Amino acid sequence: MTATKKQAKAKAKPDPKAEKARELRLVKEAKIQDLIGDSAGTRLEASGVLYRDGAFLIVCDNLPSLIRVSSELSPKAPENGVINADWTKKKPGSAATVGYEDIAHDERRDRYYTLSEAEPVKPKGFRASVREYDAKLRPVGPAVHLDFDLADANKGMEGLEWVERSGTGYLLALCEGNRCAGGKKGRTPGGGRIQVFRRGGKRWINTATIRLPESLPFEDYAGVSVRDGRIAVLSQASSALWVGRIDTKKWQVDEGMVHRLPTDAKARAMYGNPEGVSWVSSDYVVIVSDRAKKGAANARFKEKDQSVHLFLIPGNNR
Repeated sequence: MTATKKQAKAKAKPDPKAEKARELRLVKEAKIQDLIGDSAGTRLEASGVLYRDGAFLIVCDNLPSLIRVSSELSPKAPENGVINADWTKKKPGSAATVGYEDIAHDERRDRYYTLSEAEPVKPKGFRASVREYDAKLRPVGPAVHLDFDLADANKGMEGLEWVERSGTGYLLALCEGNRCAGGKKGRTPGGGRIQVFRRGGKRWINTATIRLPESLPFEDYAGVSVRDGRIAVLSQASSALWVGRIDTKKWQVDEGMVHRLPTDAKARAMYGNPEGVSWVSSDYVVIVSDRAKKGAANARFKEKDQSVHLFLIPGNNR
């Protein structure tokens, strides 16, 4: 082997220290049920989270209510509990119950928004919908469809965030599948998309598309959060978090960096169901995990499922 080939091989070999540095560092975590008891039932399919005023607001895709827990993740915290944000009389588990994929907050107007992944629309196809709430989490009017057609009911919108640009508010909706598609096309990395919506009367008008880096190896996308010009995008299938910078004037992002969620001694994923993410500070994010699927292959994920996790992003000085 020539010296040139040896050098090329050495460069291609991953640096274990660098890989470890790109792994999120767990600070604290807890099962949601351990924090709130059985007040929301025992099936807590956490799908989205928002850090707000020292607490985490959590939505589940199988519950119409919201869950609030202290950011200290203490079982005795007075903030812990269930919020009947929908103000409905639907019983959890009934056919009419609707859950949510994510939650966002408009700080200037103190309004909240919840996201439903995909609903059938006439004459055919599907669209995600958003519902608005006031500062006390009371609904403001009916849910409104986002002006973007989806071909697959199970591969709709998974993440929601609110951003301001020149005094105008926008909702960012993250597509679950690559290229906003389902099937094999949706699982093929390199086509991450975030759709941008602006309120127009009673509609949410699709005004732009943010293309995530083609180099991003994610098979799916589960959550999005923006803070101080930085954006975090979570992948469940890849058990990883991408962090980059966002230019809201051009609706563009940079290449950013991928951080793995912690792995076990055999370098296997420990977090198999991460679904929602929210910035807590410039170096910390909170992530919530869905219920682990049945089967021997998913057994090792049960320890971390239906939980809330606080992570440090090592060396996060971007």
